[in-house]
Amino acid sequence: MELDHNPAMLVFLGIYFLVIIGIGWHYSKKVKDSKDFMLAGGSLGPVVLMGTLIATWVGSGTVTGGGNSIAYDFGLWPAILFGLTSLIGVGILYIIAPKIRAAGKYTIAEAMEDRYGEGAKILASAIIILAFIGIVSYQFTGLGMVLNVTTGMSVELGTIIAAVLIIFLATIGGLMSVAPTDALSAFLILFGIIVGVPIAIGTAGGWSNVVAEVPESSLTVLGDLSVMQFIGLVIPTLFLLLGDQNMYQRLASSKGDSETKLGTIGWGIGLVVIYPAIAIIAFTARVNFPDIAAGQALIATTTIMPLMVGGLLLAAITAFIITTGSSYLLSAATNITMDIYGNYIKPEATSKEKLVFTRIMIPIIGVLAYVLIQYFPSILAAQMYAYTVYAAGITPAILAVFLWNKRVTKAGGVSSMIAGVIATLVVEFGNLIPYDAAVVSVPIAIVVLIVVTLLTKPEKRIEQ
Repeated sequence: MELDHNPAMLVFLGIYFLVIIGIGWHYSKKVKDSKDFMLAGGSLGPVVLMGTLIATWVGSGTVTGGGNSIAYDFGLWPAILFGLTSLIGVGILYIIAPKIRAAGKYTIAEAMEDRYGEGAKILASAIIILAFIGIVSYQFTGLGMVLNVTTGMSVELGTIIAAVLIIFLATIGGLMSVAPTDALSAFLILFGIIVGVPIAIGTAGGWSNVVAEVPESSLTVLGDLSVMQFIGLVIPTLFLLLGDQNMYQRLASSKGDSETKLGTIGWGIGLVVIYPAIAIIAFTARVNFPDIAAGQALIATTTIMPLMVGGLLLAAITAFIITTGSSYLLSAATNITMDIYGNYIKPEATSKEKLVFTRIMIPIIGVLAYVLIQYFPSILAAQMYAYTVYAAGITPAILAVFLWNKRVTKAGGVSSMIAGVIATLVVEFGNLIPYDAAVVSVPIAIVVLIVVTLLTKPEKRIEQ
């Protein structure tokens, strides 16, 4: 089947764009200082928290990369298993969520500084900014693909339009406006994919026809992936989640511990629904669209659904891409403001001055992200690069802050961060292994953290 552009779907996208811009503009008026902008003033209830956690985590990496691409290229079950491994991360974050909220930090780097010192803070900021620019970059391309399907415009032009829209939304209201639009997006995607799954199966001639048309190997546990290839996809994703600054910021933005726990449980339940549904829809695209790029599987399927359902699902896909892009833009800008500007450039800066500086940095980071995506052959490639840098360089050290705080040492934490990043770069750019560098770099970072900590004496904690 040929992929036909459907301009009628622009109506759904247009309505969604107007709604989120309106919500963003409304909430932007409530932003009075940097805490409102970066942590929503600590005002998130369980429903909005659940929505913003879902929408931030499930972005372009899921609907055009991740489980979507894995289902189309390699098979149904590896895509479902890949997605559901995130529940391990959600469970661990549920356990440490009260500590995250109690810490109340704007950035991961600030939490690192409290335990590992100023050097760790600078290094963490650099790693986070680098990784988040990569994550933002493929949100632009993901939305560019959506606009390509609906209008026929080139993905390149669509990517530029996407960049402008995502940058605008992040700039006007920060987390105060991003969180409510995230919640709307989360419920939209849940509705869209639940309705979309049976219709997608029907368009492919029923499940029996799907099974008959696809290769037998694509229905095995790991599909066409080897064990090491699958591990290479899971490790960077899981370890990004475990240390993701965006998730920590949202958990720190709730009204209280009970809201945090309820929101986290809702997040996990949402993922149980979303990941298998996306995998099934993308898998049926192998029958309907055997010759498209894997990243287009879910998006392409919306064009052969009834207009109302396809339009809603496409709007939901767009919702996740925009909210994730906005969130990571905001988070990276927060790092620059709080960890660099507020410490070294203008330590005496007021909260309002930090707010202005953050709003200036968001479009600058957005432009860098747009430039970066030009160098990656696919969304999945960009996704795994960004995830691996973060997973190895940040996650082992930040988890130790919350889970091994009384024993982990400054030398152990900093050594782990350096080892993780160096191992990632050496393996990635040296093409040393045929699967993701995280298979090597994350274990190295963990081993270095433990060994160096055990070989050094714990120093006194740096008091806040």
